[in-house]
Amino acid sequence: MKKLVFMFILILFGTTARAQAWTGKGDQKIQLGFSAWGYGTGVTGTYDYGLNKLISVGAGMNAYFSGYKDNDNDNRVFIFGRLNFHLRDALQLPEKLDIYPGVDLGVVGKDFGIGAHIGARYYFTEKVGVFAEVGNNGSLGVSFNL
Repeated sequence: MKKLVFMFILILFGTTARAQAWTGKGDQKIQLGFSAWGYGTGVTGTYDYGLNKLISVGAGMNAYFSGYKDNDNDNRVFIFGRLNFHLRDALQLPEKLDIYPGVDLGVVGKDFGIGAHIGARYYFTEKVGVFAEVGNNGSLGVSFNL
């Protein structure tokens, strides 16, 4: 059993050594998590595509279970585009960590929605990490490197 645990630790260490949170142009991320505040409480999903070392564009959707805007059933979904500015290189952060401020613009039911956030991603392996975003629309969850 000790040998099995030791082998598992070696494999896990080997995969975490190559983990990178942001590589720049062509980098793609998918994030899935829980939306804790903003227009309501629910689940979130986002996609980001790197234009260069600093900027990514993407899209996302939040589906709310409760506390949605004005308790109007039409406001249970926020569909948005997003723009992020990645500060990993500028702040000389470790390869596994990326901090990014950004904005979300979209629609909530029949209304226009806007949000600003600052987020962080940390990758445990080359493909899987965690993220947190705080701001007008905050969330927490898992991030996948494509």
